[in-house]
Amino acid sequence: MSTLLWQKDGVEIDARIQRFLAGDDVVLDREFLRYDIRASREHARGLAAIGILSAEEFARIDGVLSRLDGDVEAGRFVLDERYEDGHSAIEAVLIEELGDTGRRIHTGRSRNDQVLVATRLWLLDRLDALRALCVDCARVALDRAADEMLQPMPGYTHLQRAVVSSTGAWWAAWAEAFVDNAWRARQTREWIDADPLGTAAGYGINLPLPREATGRALGFGRMQASPGYAQLSRGKFEMAALEAVGAALLDVRRLAWDLSLFTTSEFGFVRMPARYVTGSSIMPNKRNPDAIELLRASYAPVAAARAEIEQVLSLPSGYHRDLQFTKGPVVRGIEHGLAALALLPELLRSLEWRVEALDAALEPSMYATDLAIDLARQGIPFREAYVQAADPARWAAGDAVGSLRARVSPGAPGAPALDAVRARLDAIAS
Repeated sequence: MSTLLWQKDGVEIDARIQRFLAGDDVVLDREFLRYDIRASREHARGLAAIGILSAEEFARIDGVLSRLDGDVEAGRFVLDERYEDGHSAIEAVLIEELGDTGRRIHTGRSRNDQVLVATRLWLLDRLDALRALCVDCARVALDRAADEMLQPMPGYTHLQRAVVSSTGAWWAAWAEAFVDNAWRARQTREWIDADPLGTAAGYGINLPLPREATGRALGFGRMQASPGYAQLSRGKFEMAALEAVGAALLDVRRLAWDLSLFTTSEFGFVRMPARYVTGSSIMPNKRNPDAIELLRASYAPVAAARAEIEQVLSLPSGYHRDLQFTKGPVVRGIEHGLAALALLPELLRSLEWRVEALDAALEPSMYATDLAIDLARQGIPFREAYVQAADPARWAAGDAVGSLRARVSPGAPGAPALDAVRARLDAIAS
């Protein structure tokens, strides 16, 4: 391992203890390294603005960091056990190439605000990705809702056949759900879009750092003013991002449950493309919907990551090394959630309905609600109409498409209000 950033006279280094302290930081910091480099460049620019670095020193630091960023992107530089973490790797490279000039980079900052700013930038990018994926899912569902609003299918409550519905109405529900998920991703992004760089170890620094200019250069919407709150927000903001991912995956879980049921022989409503199914190692006849089942389970690691961070945050104010354990869960949870969501748009696009099975599942009892409403419209008190419509002798096979057309309450198949959903989608997608 390279010389530790905090090493000084009187400090005893025990390799076993250092391995425990470092944990998975070197591996996890591969996720954040380019963001840390980017923030280091802007920190150096700020130091030059207040005279701590000369223009020539800044140019040399900027050149090395630019080259290091390219090497990381191309895979020529990979964090490994030579370094305690990504922060020490950046500083070690600068010192190796620039000597004392490299040793100036850490003036006015702490690893505390370094990890905060790198994590914050990473989270903002991941929330942008989440919003884009939710928009894609919503767009596919909304387009299919428009095309299929009058394609009859059974509507269920309590997993029992209830009323005539449509595949379009099914799609419309998921469309609006993913519009909401996209809005939540954007709102969460706006909330955590605050620059913590320059708060140092949580108490500020005796230098007039140009924090607002540095934050604007990094693309932040505002400066996180209180150094103390910068520390308090660590973990809190990560949990918020996980909650935004989790909200989308809760819908994925329910959608996957529907598809799990609809692909069974008992339902037979859906035909899955072959690439989304697997086989059994012993039963040659099996076509297993493994992709759907793992999508259904994908909320679990996101929820577990949030719970793990929440447990770590049982702390007083200020920085504590416990917070190192928030890094792994947020990476695992968010990356898994985004990977799951990335599979969904094409799955939704390629899903095929077995129309003959949908039609065969419609039965006379499913028109009873229509009958009760028709009787009420004729002036019969609804509770009496309800009793009359409950008599099986009055049930008869109905016109499924006619039933759908007659369902004209706003949002129902006869008046689906898809334009309002599309307007919200267009607003969040822009």
